Amino acid sequence: MIPGQSMALGVPAISLNGAAPRCEHIDGLEPVRPGSADCRDCQDRPDRPAALVVCLSCGWVACSDDSPNHHARAHYEETNHPVAAGLHPGTRGRWCYVHQRLV
Repeated sequence: MIPGQSMALGVPAISLNGAAPRCEHIDGLEPVRPGSADCRDCQDRPDRPAALVVCLSCGWVACSDDSPNHHARAHYEETNHPVAAGLHPGTRGRWCYVHQRLV
């Protein structure tokens, strides 16, 4: 049998991540309330964040990897909280720092 195919139908299995391998880091995530409206680590800096993300484990808000300071990545490296999502309404993707991809 070819990996990724269903034994019953012989068709590719589809995960909640679409065609990407399933990310177990999204399992069991509870809704969180963002802890702030801005990256606290960037508040006193002249270079404003390009985008903000919220940690889906604890609600910490930080600047994304598109920003000069990468505070969301620093939060992941410090806490091992694996998944973040865009803070602003309408942002759809969630980023898994472990798998380095959208989930």
